[in-house]
Amino acid sequence: MTAQEEFDRELRLEAMGWLTRRTQDGLEAIRSDELLEFSFNGSPFRLMDAQRGIRKPRELESALSIRTVYSPDEARRPYADEIGDDGSITYKWRGDDPSHPENRGLRRAMELGQPLIWFFGVGTALYKPIYPIYVVREEPEQHQFILAPDDVAQILRAGEPESEQMRRYVQVESKRRLHQPVFRATVMRAYETRCAVCALKHGELLDAAHIVPDSHESGIASVTNGLALCKIHHAAFDRHILGIRPDKYVVEIRKDLLDEIDGPMLQHGLKERHGEELMVVPKSRRDRPDRQLLEISYERFRAAS
Repeated sequence: MTAQEEFDRELRLEAMGWLTRRTQDGLEAIRSDELLEFSFNGSPFRLMDAQRGIRKPRELESALSIRTVYSPDEARRPYADEIGDDGSITYKWRGDDPSHPENRGLRRAMELGQPLIWFFGVGTALYKPIYPIYVVREEPEQHQFILAPDDVAQILRAGEPESEQMRRYVQVESKRRLHQPVFRATVMRAYETRCAVCALKHGELLDAAHIVPDSHESGIASVTNGLALCKIHHAAFDRHILGIRPDKYVVEIRKDLLDEIDGPMLQHGLKERHGEELMVVPKSRRDRPDRQLLEISYERFRAAS
């Protein structure tokens, strides 16, 4: 291994390890100003380019990271970075010139098989780092690259999966590695990392719960289909023990649980929340729960009561 190759390998490993520590093993998003605190070999080193989508440091032969800009209106994102029906992740070229330095940097990462960091915008100057991501092929006619997480990159490099079972695996893994972390980060931002039902603030004890299952969604689930819930309230919500009235965001507990006596957790964690409004709702109206989705969930809750 040459000195250049060793430098590149050590930098990427150190950067990803640092991001893992700073985001509590991927649970939290990171602010753009926090990224400026990273250093390598005793000197500051920029992991993300604040002005460009693709970061290709002069010290490296290929790109180090890519960035997707946050927009409250997903349709207004400058680049359509999405997961396709086959599980492939598309990342658009910079402009339409294949020889643009940023496109060359990403193409070189593909040729060298280098791992990338994807900074996915989940709020203003707030990013969810996803890594390692690999460029598996390029589609010049569509002006885009095809990306994949490490565990499905080899499959996609060989072309479109032939078997239905393998296609399903690729879809599930891509969703697990991209959709779920980004969905969690957007929901936690909207609810300020607090449980909607009880206002618990410990992020490691919180989940981003779907109001209705996202099994039919092809894109990243919208924050309006999400609730920040602690583990106990998430489980109760999913099992229709806890429901939320869509008119005034009022919590209801299933009647048989209200009649049950089973210690302080049931009493204080569930029964005392019955008839109370959610303790935390997003400040921005565009992030608040979709009332039609809540209506679907509430009807399911009532049917189980």
